[in-house]
Amino acid sequence: MKNITPDRLLRAAETETEFQIIDVREAYEVESGNIGGLHIPMAEVTERRGEIRRDIPVAVCCRSGKRAAAVVHFLETEFHFDNLYCLEGGIEAYAKETDAEITVY
Repeated sequence: MKNITPDRLLRAAETETEFQIIDVREAYEVESGNIGGLHIPMAEVTERRGEIRRDIPVAVCCRSGKRAAAVVHFLETEFHFDNLYCLEGGIEAYAKETDAEITVY
């Protein structure tokens, strides 16, 4: 599994590198604070996998990185995605390292 650090993801956004972000947290978590991207709750990943791009890098994120890692593993194993990255430390690490104004629930 490939990981992406919060700093690298931020740099990609700042340089306009095309990257899709998928947030697999629950709606109430996303509402409390997020880094943008497409919200696909973990339970909906299978049925909504067609919304996940295969032609550009995709960063999958959750609160701490555990759910994102499970989703990345699942999509790579079951549906042969090869462009997925797990956000190291999740939204918590992203907030701590790059944007302290993000609230993490």
